[in-house]
Amino acid sequence: MNTILILTVLVVIFALLFDFINGFHDTANAIATAVSTRALTPRTAVIMAATANFIGAVTFTGVAQAIAKDIVDPFALKHGVVIILAALLSAIIWNLLTWYFGIPSSSSHALIGSLAGAAIASSGFSVINYDGFGKIFKALIFSPFIAIIGGFLMMSLFKFVFKDRNLSRMNNTFRKVQIFTAALQSFSHGTNDAQKSMGIITMALIAGGFVNQGGDVPMWVRISAATAMGLGTSIGGYKIIKTVGGKIMKIRPVNGVAADLSSAIIIFGATHFHLPVSTTHVISSSIMGVGSAQNVKGVKWGVARKIVMTWIITLPISGLLGALIFYIFNLFM
Repeated sequence: MNTILILTVLVVIFALLFDFINGFHDTANAIATAVSTRALTPRTAVIMAATANFIGAVTFTGVAQAIAKDIVDPFALKHGVVIILAALLSAIIWNLLTWYFGIPSSSSHALIGSLAGAAIASSGFSVINYDGFGKIFKALIFSPFIAIIGGFLMMSLFKFVFKDRNLSRMNNTFRKVQIFTAALQSFSHGTNDAQKSMGIITMALIAGGFVNQGGDVPMWVRISAATAMGLGTSIGGYKIIKTVGGKIMKIRPVNGVAADLSSAIIIFGATHFHLPVSTTHVISSSIMGVGSAQNVKGVKWGVARKIVMTWIITLPISGLLGALIFYIFNLFM
């Protein structure tokens, strides 16, 4: 029991560290457009995003419950807490690598891939809850395509509504609106992304026998995860801001508002259906869709291709890394 308790405490610590890293890694996407168009200064944007993220994170728990029970059954794992610890370390390593190179990869893909890889290494493929995992996998895969279409449609709507006005002359108006949309984007990020660490901690508590099978997320888990993400956000992820906010396309305030609104709607929809999606994928894809509606040639497809390749390789690489770390743990435990 003492060993299980120590390992569970380590899971909580690393899950909060993951949330902290997620704060400056993924939350940067939520404020990238507002910073790049100078609607907000980086400092103001980061403070606002940290606050909105915290509020969003403590508001919902549906995604956390899906992470805790839908990918693998905590009661079917032979080495449940060790598996979760291996998955967290794998996801943290991948997040730090992609952050260092300024690539907006998916923390969601990294965490879910790592968890599946470590679980399979421990107990074989039969441990995967294929119905739940399939539902989550589909949400992760299809959400970027939905976001591209959503961004395209939103920008097309703006062009139609304001067709008799010079959009460039409305930059100041849209710049003010961006303050609201960036806050909305950050809030939506908290409702979905912070839930993943809550789900992981809850899963470890279930596997360790500290929480009943119902899988309800304890309040202290919600507050601590929300706080960790808020603190991470307060540091800011300026490398990611630079990539998302300027390297995909030249973003004007109207483009930023269109991208923020379309991606926030998609993330809120996923949260409503208890589906974890990648806010990185959704926001980046929304910008691509907005850029396509504005001017297809204006989108820097080379950078977009690099981002998409990172999306594709994250799940398998994080899965293999999670399995490798579990095997290493297994040698010493």
